[in-house]
Formats: sequence, C-alpha cells, structure tokens
Amino acid sequence: MTSTRKVSRGFTLIELLVVISIIGVLVSLLLPAVQSAREAARRAQCINNLKQIGLGMHNYENAMGSFPLSAVATTPSQGWGAWSNNGLTWRQLILPQMEQGNIYNSINFSLTEGNEGNSIVTAWYTVQKVFLCPSDSDSPDGFTSIGATGSYPMFNPPGATKVHVTNYNMSFGDNYAIGNLTNGGVNPWETPCAGAIPQIGFAGFWGTTFDCGISTTGVGTMRGFADYRTGQPPATIASVKDGLSNTVIVAEVIPKQDANNELWSATGAASGMTLPFNLFTGNAFAGFGSGDYTTRAAYSARGFKSYHPGGINALFGDGSVKFLKNSVAPVVRCALGSKAGGEVISANDF
Repeated sequence: MTSTRKVSRGFTLIELLVVISIIGVLVSLLLPAVQSAREAARRAQCINNLKQIGLGMHNYENAMGSFPLSAVATTPSQGWGAWSNNGLTWRQLILPQMEQGNIYNSINFSLTEGNEGNSIVTAWYTVQKVFLCPSDSDSPDGFTSIGATGSYPMFNPPGATKVHVTNYNMSFGDNYAIGNLTNGGVNPWETPCAGAIPQIGFAGFWGTTFDCGISTTGVGTMRGFADYRTGQPPATIASVKDGLSNTVIVAEVIPKQDANNELWSATGAASGMTLPFNLFTGNAFAGFGSGDYTTRAAYSARGFKSYHPGGINALFGDGSVKFLKNSVAPVVRCALGSKAGGEVISANDF
C-alpha cells in the first residue's frame, strides 16, 4: 500500500520580508495615532487642572471679595526682592479653596521672606500636581535644581537644593514684559512707551505702578490680574470691565524656558500677553536681563507657552478654559490680557 504524506511548506525569505515590511508600515501608521491619543489625554488633564485652579480662584473671590494677590509683596523700594513681606504667591493663597488646607496650614504666613527657615519644609517638598501640566516631561517629579540650570527662588529652606516648578502663571496682561528692563526698551514684540498705534505694552513692567523708565512708582497700573511687587489692590469681578469671559487670568508656561519659574515666590508668579505664545527661550542661562532673547534668563521668558502643539491652554476669568493658537494677533493677545482696556474683539479672533 502506498502512503502519501503531506509536506508543509514554510515561508520563503521573500514572503517573510514582505510580511515584516507590511507590519512595519502598519506600526508607522499606528504610532502617530497612539501618540496623538496620549497627547489628547494629557491636554485634557491640563484643562482639568486649569478648571480646578479657576474654581479655587472663584471660591477665594467669594470668600474674600476679590481675586488673590499675585504675590504678597508690597515694598517697591527693595529691589527685586520685597524682603519685608513673605513673598508667597496666589497659588498658596487659594490652597484652602482647592482642598489643600493641610498644606496651607503648614505655612506660617506671618514670617517675612527669607525668614521662613525650616517652618516651610513640609510644604516645600510636597508635590502639588494641580500646578503641573502632564505634557511637560522636563521635571516629572515637579522639581528642578536651584541654580543656573534650574531656577532661582527668592527664598528656600536651609539646605534645599531643589524647588517646585509650575506650568501655570497668573497673567499681568498687556503690561510690559520686557520694556526698559533690557536694551533701552527696544525689542521685536513691544512698542515704545507712548505714541504707538496699536500700543503693545503699557507701564509698568510686570503689572507694577512703575513708569516706563522704571524710576518712579505711581504711574503704571495693573492691567491684568497680577502686580509683581508694588502693592496695588487685587482685582475684583467689578474691575474686569471687559468681561470675565474675555479676559485671561491664568495660562501655561514651561519651567525649563524660564530661570525664574517656581511655585513659591513673587518672581515666579506671573507672565504677560505682549509676547508671542510659545516664544522659545530655552537656551542656556546668560544672566538675568540678557539681551539675547532666546535665553531662559532673558525677560522674554515672561511669556506664555506650552508643550501642546499649536498653542496654549488659558483659564479665563469666568472659569472657562480655551485653547489659544500661536497665530493669535498681538493686538488680540493684549486685549485678552487687559481687564478694562475697552478693546472690541470677536471669539473668531482667537
């Protein structure tokens, strides 16, 4: 009897290479979709963070009758540090309204800046994720080193080598971010102090009352929500005459591109709207006030930016969060920053 045996044939080399090529093409098509989905999830978490901050802001306003101060600093004559005050920012002030009362209670607000000592250690090393955007992987634990490659806080506990960073700054609106702080007021984005149409930048710098020459106080006004250190009253709902839904109160920043970025003190509290969104300032530290506007210690770092493609997430005064494109025109950016400038803009403009 003759038996027949079925012989199975394997893949030829050519067939195997074809299959591998097809798998490679499918993976290359799938990866961008996966990355896009992951970024969408991170962006959604970022939006949720800003909404939580917005709730905290409005709960604070409901309790106190005003939005929080940008920072507890009221002595303009003491250089860059207001050492007779505690220098803490709006972020610490709204902690009780964000169910972070334990952190708030661990801070001694009666101590002046630089004299907190070890009393602030517990709060200093506590990670506050609501102030961190998940799309920023530069500081995954929420901290950076103290110094030129990290950040320069206005104070820190004894022996501290790192400081908590943040991806969300309050807005000082269309006050000068650079102005006469660098290069005699000449830069590619802001106009001279007076006479320009349209005017991009107003006295005083960073929301203070300084004049354009930064020599006299009592001239400039806080056009947004933040005053760096001259003690103007905090913004109220009534003071936002342009409408809460038309005015940015908090938006995104990138710690790695700002040598002053930190959670705790006045210099890390706020950014402005005169500078383009996502203006790159990530080059190495070259001294504060550098005329090289690409460096992280230049005052061009006082703008809003994010790792989301195409723009930034911004919290408006009414608690809504909107995505603002990089292409938003300068006059529109500034209008969104001023709380009582009287500008007329359309939702289609941003």
